[in-house]
Amino acid sequence: MLHDVGYSPAIATTGFHPLDGARFLRDQDQADERVVRLVAHHSCALLEAEERGLRHELESEFQLEYPDLVDALIYCDMTTTPDGTQTTSVERLDEILQRYGPDTIVGRFIQRAAPDIHAAVKRVEDRLARVSTAS
Repeated sequence: MLHDVGYSPAIATTGFHPLDGARFLRDQDQADERVVRLVAHHSCALLEAEERGLRHELESEFQLEYPDLVDALIYCDMTTTPDGTQTTSVERLDEILQRYGPDTIVGRFIQRAAPDIHAAVKRVEDRLARVSTAS
């Protein structure tokens, strides 16, 4: 849930929730830097930042986090609906596209990010399957 903290109107400054959320968390005492970076870069945020003209700001202020953690956050974000129901990444991306429309910033971004999102979800599912069969 923390990855979407930037949606809060109380902290939104750019209107781009990964950047707003990461800036807010960075400014908190004892905020974990790894969490801040995950919030900044969750679910292919660099692609959406590019659509918004904010890629340079996001990249220069927040380093990318360890790829396996980024994949895990993408998996959690993109296999759960806004109300917490489990879903597939295909259904989740379709829901996002329908909610925002294909010609919006979010719609264009999600279409560009779809291959990366699906690949991250598959990597996590493969890791989970390996762990499950090893037990």
